[in-house]
Amino acid sequence: MSLLRLAGRPLLASMFVVGGMNSVRSPGAVAPLAEPVVRWIRERVPVLPESTEQVVRLSGGVEVAAGVLLGLGRMPRLAALALATTLVPTTLAAHRYWEIEDPGERAQQRIHFFKNLSMLGGLLIAADDTGGAPSLLWRGRHSAHELQRQAAVMGRTVRATARPAAVMGRTVRATARPAAVAGGIRAKLPC
Repeated sequence: MSLLRLAGRPLLASMFVVGGMNSVRSPGAVAPLAEPVVRWIRERVPVLPESTEQVVRLSGGVEVAAGVLLGLGRMPRLAALALATTLVPTTLAAHRYWEIEDPGERAQQRIHFFKNLSMLGGLLIAADDTGGAPSLLWRGRHSAHELQRQAAVMGRTVRATARPAAVMGRTVRATARPAAVAGGIRAKLPC
């Protein structure tokens, strides 16, 4: 693992571990802000708990678990995707700067909104990071390309050896007929 990954993953994960712990410990502090977004998500994902506080606590638990996994470098791509999934509703719930009238508060919330968008970008990059190893998609494409190349080589080989074999077969057949005919005549002649 590169030094940048070794340092970058825990730094990226730290905000989620701390924020997730706060959500798990005291979900009531953010539940009123989260209510409209949770209601909208609950309409589309009916398996979520009915209580907004429980959903906030669940989201916090996912953030803690995925943040620890990302920080330790265990299943980092899956952990980054899980964190990205929790970050979108969190950002939409907590940093709705377009609804705030006070210019100072609006500026603060806009900064937090775009900070979260930046974090989302980092998480998406981390989710795509294969750690220097080729991705499954690349491996599949490479294997298919290699199979096509081998099939083409095999086809050329078969064509290249088929012509001399056909010529050889005609030559053997042509020389075998007179011998067979001669052998047949000898068989009929008395000795």
